[in-house]
Amino acid sequence: MADAPLRVERAGDAVWCTLDRPPLNLLEPGLIRAVRAAFDGFAADRATRVVVLTGGGRAFTAGMDVRVLRDLDTAGAKELITLLHDTIDAVHRAPCPVIAAVNGACLGAGFELALACDLRVASAGAPLGLPEVRVGVPSVIQAALLPPLVGPGRAAQLLLTGEPITAERAHEWGLVNDVVPAERLRATVQARVDTILACGPEAVRLQKELIVGWRATDLRTAVRSGIDAFTAAYATDEPFRGMSAFLEKRPPKFRSRR
Repeated sequence: MADAPLRVERAGDAVWCTLDRPPLNLLEPGLIRAVRAAFDGFAADRATRVVVLTGGGRAFTAGMDVRVLRDLDTAGAKELITLLHDTIDAVHRAPCPVIAAVNGACLGAGFELALACDLRVASAGAPLGLPEVRVGVPSVIQAALLPPLVGPGRAAQLLLTGEPITAERAHEWGLVNDVVPAERLRATVQARVDTILACGPEAVRLQKELIVGWRATDLRTAVRSGIDAFTAAYATDEPFRGMSAFLEKRPPKFRSRR
């Protein structure tokens, strides 16, 4: 549909999802539900090996539509934030890698959406931040990841002042993997996609499952999960194919799981 708030385009084993609610791709219940539905579909489709999440126009997303937030009561607030949480969690727990192509402003819930992705590539100068306190609400959900990611002082700076940082500063803090000129964003992200697609499909899924689990478990359990995942890899032919290619000095030929 031409007026759909989310565009989904498949390119081989990769999918590009574009938030398409111009001019700033502000989040509202319809767009949030569309993202959730899309990622529920990706989770059920083993042919989807990488997802790229980006924004149309000049913003990734500038966050929640304040016009939606302003008139909420407590019941409505809980309903909305639960919907947003479930959607961001679906992105975080996607069984395949998810890359955020941050093409412009990435603020509030939009920043939390980007944090739910595994990799983040940003256009030079793009602002990233959590301005919620400036409009009277706290930053929640993926904001809880900030202290272990950037340290308590930097997390407090973002959360308590509401001031954004540039993509360049976010890169220095380890929040963004790459910062590139806007005209090189898609090509840089595509290169990341191609690198992932060259790896064993089942190995990548196992690795992604481990990464998600490691964030919510103790070290002993994390190590045991890794042992189980390593063992599970040998239930497929990927170790043989990958290691044979390495020994024969040629690119591996893994089977696409469809």
